[in-house]
Amino acid sequence: MGAAAEESLGYNLRLGYSLVVCCLLVAGYRFPQLRSGGKMEKTKGSDVYKLVVAILASVVAGFIGSILTRSAASNWYPTLIKPYFIPPDWLFAPVRIPLYFLMGIAAALVWRRGFHHQVVRRALAWFGGQLILTALWPFFFFGLKSPMAGLIEIAALGITLILTIRSFLQVSRTAGLLLIPYFLWVTFATGLSLTIWYLNC
Repeated sequence: MGAAAEESLGYNLRLGYSLVVCCLLVAGYRFPQLRSGGKMEKTKGSDVYKLVVAILASVVAGFIGSILTRSAASNWYPTLIKPYFIPPDWLFAPVRIPLYFLMGIAAALVWRRGFHHQVVRRALAWFGGQLILTALWPFFFFGLKSPMAGLIEIAALGITLILTIRSFLQVSRTAGLLLIPYFLWVTFATGLSLTIWYLNC
C-alpha cells in the first residue's frame, strides 16, 4: 500500500470513528445512573459532558505527539531496522483510536463517581500522568530520534498505566477493565521498542 493510500485510509478511519461517537452522543448515549439514597447523583447532561471531555483528552494525548513529529517519522523512521513482527504503519491508527475511546470511557466512569472523593482524585491523577506520557512518547522516540529514549519512556508509561488500572479498579471494576486493552497494546509496543533499539544499537 502506497503512502498516499495509507494516509487516506487513516483519515477515513479517524473520520468514521468520530462520526460513530458523535452519533452515539446525539442519540443520547449515557452511563447507567448512579443512585444514592434513592436520588440521582449525576444528571445525564453531566455524564455526557464528562464522557466527551475524557474521550477528547485521550484522543488528543494519543495523536498530538505523532502529528508534531510527523516529519521525523517520515524521514528517520524508515531508515531503522525493524523486527519481522512489526505491524504495517497503516494499521496503527485504526488500532489506537478505539483504545483511546475505551480510555476516555474508563476515565468518565471514574470521574462520575464524584471528584470530591480522594480515591477518584488519585485515580484521575494517575490517568492524567499516563496521558502525558502517552503524548510525550513520540517526542522521545521520533523527536529525539532515539530508540533508547523511546524505550525508557514507554517503560515508564507501562508502569504508570499499571498504577492507573489499580487505582481505577478501586473506584470502578468496569473502568479498570476498560484499560486492559491499552495496557496490552503498550506491552506490545514496549516489546517493539526494545527490539528496534537492539537491532539499531
